[in-house]
Amino acid sequence: MATTWSIKGEYMEACSCDLLCPCITSNMPAPATRDFCKVAMAFDVQSGDFGATSMDGVRFALFIESKAIMADGDLIAGVIVDSSATNEQTEAIGAIVSAAGGGPLAMLDPLIGDFKGIERQPIEFHKDGKTVSAKIEGILDQEVIGIDSAVVEGECLAIDNTLHPANKRLNLATATKNFIKAFGIEWNDNSQQANGHFAPFDWSGEAT
Repeated sequence: MATTWSIKGEYMEACSCDLLCPCITSNMPAPATRDFCKVAMAFDVQSGDFGATSMDGVRFALFIESKAIMADGDLIAGVIVDSSATNEQTEAIGAIVSAAGGGPLAMLDPLIGDFKGIERQPIEFHKDGKTVSAKIEGILDQEVIGIDSAVVEGECLAIDNTLHPANKRLNLATATKNFIKAFGIEWNDNSQQANGHFAPFDWSGEAT
């Protein structure tokens, strides 16, 4: 029997590519800035339900490493769920990020060659205007700052109608911190030239 679910909140990410990530502008076939792409996406669920399970306040992070062309597949991936989540909430996140979840992240499933599983660690997520950060002690330390629009005061430059699973419209940002060490995926870049994004997300689906 299918389980109906919906979650919404805020998301942020940074990757090892220079701004702007070629995956975004090419819908994935273009090669990354380097011979690989290492990315972490952090999600702060502000409200939602997975069947009878409330998902309010759950945080999780998705880690991915790809070869130069992400569309070629054979991705390494893993998920960390905030340690404050219940077992039921953790299982729900596992379903939501999988193909069985029927949500936006299901598009990545055919590309994943090595799923490392789900772990639990304390996750911090903060959003203050155009500055968004996520931290997992010793595992993830990322901060992105939105690029100001020159024509709309108070808003960021954004790219729309993308193939990105978080949201088709993404704010463009520069990563001021970009440390990843999870599931054998390692990256540390403080050049402040790396690609970043943030956006609200609003997902729903039926998990089978």
